[in-house]
Amino acid sequence: MGAWFATHFPNVVSQGLNGEEGWITAVNQTIYMTFWSAIFGGIAGIIFGVCLLIFADNGIMPCHPLFWIIDKVVSLFRAVPFIILLAFIAPVTQKIVGTQIGTTAALVPLSVGVFPFYARQVQVALESVDHGIIESAESLGATNWDLIFGVYLSEARSELIRVSTVTLISLVGLTAMAGAIGAGGLGNMAISYGYNRFANDTTLVATILVVIMVLIIQVVGDVWAKFANHADQG
Repeated sequence: MGAWFATHFPNVVSQGLNGEEGWITAVNQTIYMTFWSAIFGGIAGIIFGVCLLIFADNGIMPCHPLFWIIDKVVSLFRAVPFIILLAFIAPVTQKIVGTQIGTTAALVPLSVGVFPFYARQVQVALESVDHGIIESAESLGATNWDLIFGVYLSEARSELIRVSTVTLISLVGLTAMAGAIGAGGLGNMAISYGYNRFANDTTLVATILVVIMVLIIQVVGDVWAKFANHADQG
């Protein structure tokens, strides 16, 4: 088996597991970018998504001017293609990180690129909460904070897990795109060490590893969402 693999995937074998061109290094870089971008972008997405809900005209704290500003900010960043966003905020990345290249530098555009998508997903998930539950909580004297944390975020828990899963999968794709321009990871492996060097076996294996990561995220997210849904029903 080892001899067959070495014969049909010579470039994959020659790159090894560790080192700058190693496969473990590439996988770790992808996980690193995905994890931290999900944290930073996720926090921003939750905040903006909640604000879009509560400041809407039919929200619990209606404020049309503030809603309009937040809505347009989210729409603007969501409309910009990620590859253009990478170049557009490069000066900001330079100021924050000190460089425009590498896995850490990629966290800035990745976080900015994913938060508007997640904010819309959060908004839709929270809007799916039954208004009867909201009215019941209000009649019992619940404050706005109680409604946000005790009702909206709690009742929409399983749906929030589902949209978070979708966002994570999208983020893995963005890390691959960022890797293609020097951020490292499996995207960089597929393009720089695969496509650009006509090493099709490297491109194939990098693609398979990305697909495996996506499938793992999807399965874990689905199981977690079902568990949360059953817990809510119980």
